[in-house]
Amino acid sequence: MERYYGKKTGNKVVAVSFFIDLHSLKKLDFYIIKKFLGTFFFALLLIIVIVIVFDISEKIDNFIGKTCTLNEIVFDYYLNFIPYFSNLFSSLFIFIAVIFFTSKMASDSEIIAILSSGVSFIRFLVPYFIASLFLALLSLYMINWVIPKSNVKRLEFENKYVNGVVYNMDQNIHKQVLPGVYVYMDNYNTVYDVGYKFAIEKFENGELISKTTSDYIQWDTVLQTWKIMNATTRNYLDGREEIIYNRRIDSLVNMKPEDFSRRHTVVEAMDFKQLNEFIAQETLIGSDRVNQWIIEKHRRFASPFSTFILTLIGVCLSSRKRRGGIGVNIGLGLLLAFSYILFMQVSNVLSTNAGISPVIAVWIPNFLYSVIGVGLYFKASQ
Repeated sequence: MERYYGKKTGNKVVAVSFFIDLHSLKKLDFYIIKKFLGTFFFALLLIIVIVIVFDISEKIDNFIGKTCTLNEIVFDYYLNFIPYFSNLFSSLFIFIAVIFFTSKMASDSEIIAILSSGVSFIRFLVPYFIASLFLALLSLYMINWVIPKSNVKRLEFENKYVNGVVYNMDQNIHKQVLPGVYVYMDNYNTVYDVGYKFAIEKFENGELISKTTSDYIQWDTVLQTWKIMNATTRNYLDGREEIIYNRRIDSLVNMKPEDFSRRHTVVEAMDFKQLNEFIAQETLIGSDRVNQWIIEKHRRFASPFSTFILTLIGVCLSSRKRRGGIGVNIGLGLLLAFSYILFMQVSNVLSTNAGISPVIAVWIPNFLYSVIGVGLYFKASQ
């Protein structure tokens, strides 16, 4: 970096010296940002090409056997697969990019020259965090609004040509379809949209006022209603019981056939607003997967935030020369990155199965690795 070492004879000389330093710092910022973003997008492009090649080899039998067109494969599936996969592992590739080009700078003694010219370590980090902010905001926007739309077509393609029909294996199904209205079924057949041993109960102020039992219900695709067959309805009014038998009742029960054939990946096709509405609906019906959906909601914010943490850790690990060169830094970085990803998965499983708050489960890895990052910062800045 260029500096002024002349004799300071007045304010004009000081101003010129400051301008030269400021101008040099801006050049340094752009240099690091360019290296950061260039390395990240290049690494991401390479891995996407590799993943697509492996994905084609894995699904080639499905593509040929089910006679999907080339247009569907390219535009409905892979064009929408790219943004999904890019965001899925973006934090990891940000970390790898930081480790790689920062280690290269350290190996070429560029970092020593920058710091010895009077730039503090925290000032050296500024362009890294500018690039991280750009990538975090891009990821936040993509994961909450862009990728859900692209996932609609991707998931439709997978369900049609890859995954096949969804079979509901649940037994003794219990749902709250409206406040005070509960539905029970022994099981549900997703092929014929039939629910067996059906019952619906209505409560007011905690008291049962009506109960309808039936041999089975079936979805009428023409009328878009449920056919409740061989129904017996019991109404309880003023201590009296009224029994009504109907061979068939057409009912608008607040549920749809897709409620029983929905895959776990359905939330991937929901934007932020739709996801909130879905969580509210699942909470109402008493779904046992509510925690899983809440985890998905918070993950959409925790994942972009992890960009800053992994960037800090990456710079602190690779800003000094190490015996063994770049390979040692990349190895240590990958070990730490994979431990972070593993910790996130473990905490998510604990939230789903052990009752830990979804908010804590999603954010505690970020908190703990932030502490690690701060510790590495103080060590690297000495």
